[in-house]
Amino acid sequence: MNKSDKIYVAGHRGLVGRAILKSLQRKGYKNIITRTHNELDLTRQIDVETFFEEQQPDYVFLAAAKVGGIGGNSTYPADFIYINMAIALNVIHSAYKVGVKKLLNLGSTCIYPKMAPQPLKEDALLTGPLEVTNEAYALAKISAIRLCKHYNDQYGTNYISAMPTNLYGPGDSYDLETAHVLPTMIRKFHEAKTNGGKVLLWGDGSPLREFLYSEDLADAVIYLMENKDYSDIGEFINVGSGKELSIKKLAETIARIVGFEGEVEWDSSKPNGTPRKLSDISRLVGLGWKPKVELETGIAISYDDFQKRFCL
Repeated sequence: MNKSDKIYVAGHRGLVGRAILKSLQRKGYKNIITRTHNELDLTRQIDVETFFEEQQPDYVFLAAAKVGGIGGNSTYPADFIYINMAIALNVIHSAYKVGVKKLLNLGSTCIYPKMAPQPLKEDALLTGPLEVTNEAYALAKISAIRLCKHYNDQYGTNYISAMPTNLYGPGDSYDLETAHVLPTMIRKFHEAKTNGGKVLLWGDGSPLREFLYSEDLADAVIYLMENKDYSDIGEFINVGSGKELSIKKLAETIARIVGFEGEVEWDSSKPNGTPRKLSDISRLVGLGWKPKVELETGIAISYDDFQKRFCL
């Protein structure tokens, strides 16, 4: 990418898109296009095609998505599969129609089978059943990966896909119904510290999870867009920290950073989700990138961001 190229960041208000936009601006890219959901509904094909025809972007970061934790995925599976498939279909096809030079499609490591060997390697895709609590979202993201692959194969496009692990960072959602586990914990521990009472968490705390700071992800995908092509990456590539910890240990870490010293109760009647999910990032490291922000540092920054946004 050249600094003068026109770059469209789809989903710039979300956690990932916000981090990508910030990193691009910091690197000196100035010709960046964004649209809010009210300005452009990416599930509407004609609107997306018209936008691409009018704007003619050179590069596209597809970071727009409907996301959520176990609760949101379990409650609204039809919304998760429809909205995410529609966004991918419309953006990727419109990019092809106007000759976008390169597109980066962002997914999630939830694409892997529930019982896939750990750490998760890219070749484990479609080798077993998915985790039922996020199957709808996973299927939409798998479809987007394959859509990019088949457009590359048939039309010679240069569309690449990156699958990040669990993300967190400044600008995250802290909605208790839809947010992911880490920001949900930040809010719960903060509110319990402020108002008193205990913290109730889902499951038994045993699942192992990996977390990646959002600005590390932004750094990774911009690195890939600037330096690597589909021929280098293949169908898709994992992006993660390469480190894991239990949900219970995560809770203890967040409680310490927030300053909560009360009781934590685990509701084992609620689902744990996948027992373990650690991504193998050896391919990405082999291409010249590695994460920088340690988990405790990232959580402290995220908690500071939460307080600035919600506690004034």
